[in-house]
Amino acid sequence: MIITLQGICYDEKSSFLKGPAKAPPLIREFLYSDSSNAFTELGFNTQTIDFNDVGDFYPIEYFDIQQITKQNCSTDSKLITLGGDHSITYPMLKAYSAVKGPFEILQIDAHGDLYNNFEGDPHSHACPFARIMEEKLASKLTQVGGRTYTQHQYEQAEKFAVEIHEMKDYDLQKLSFSKPLYISLDMDGFDPAYAPGVSHHEPGGFTSRQVVDIIHSIDVEIIGADIVEYNPDRDVQGITGALAAKVLKEIIGKMV
Repeated sequence: MIITLQGICYDEKSSFLKGPAKAPPLIREFLYSDSSNAFTELGFNTQTIDFNDVGDFYPIEYFDIQQITKQNCSTDSKLITLGGDHSITYPMLKAYSAVKGPFEILQIDAHGDLYNNFEGDPHSHACPFARIMEEKLASKLTQVGGRTYTQHQYEQAEKFAVEIHEMKDYDLQKLSFSKPLYISLDMDGFDPAYAPGVSHHEPGGFTSRQVVDIIHSIDVEIIGADIVEYNPDRDVQGITGALAAKVLKEIIGKMV
């Protein structure tokens, strides 16, 4: 099995601050840095896999992301994407779902990202999962870590039968999946004490340990993932970039 890594350097749909477009090459620096090694916590050496790093892409138009992903995904590989703001997940999954078929999504995030439109833009980074579920690109969406739901987003979640595990009610034992799984990890799902390098600081989030435990607990096939919303402009001594590389490595280990 080949694991393909692509970077999508795009943040034009960010509603508050730009910066996530700079993230993919920096996450790679941490991933390949001599400050750590290639082993996961579960003892897997990620250097032993067939790893196809196709580099970073700089889309001009929003739906260029779909075409880029279409070029980089195939039936005999699994795709991991470094973003970029969270808007990239929708056009990316339009391409990926056509190749991989029915799968569930685990979204780790401070926000629901379920707005029908945000500030007049239906493709805002606050909207991708509304578009994904409208088009039935996934069979199920499970959201964990949320702590900013509005009434509109609760209504959207009910409309699309989203399974919500808000941070205030979070219990790892209640997470379960029955089909191949795609992970969409927004770095603001972490508490800003662990990930200060994000555009939207939402206190009360996950510790780094809790998210690693979620990844380790998954007992179905992981068929793809994205890591988004790392904003290097707000990072402190690379803390968030190192964490993004850490969870990337753990996801790679569980994929195989």
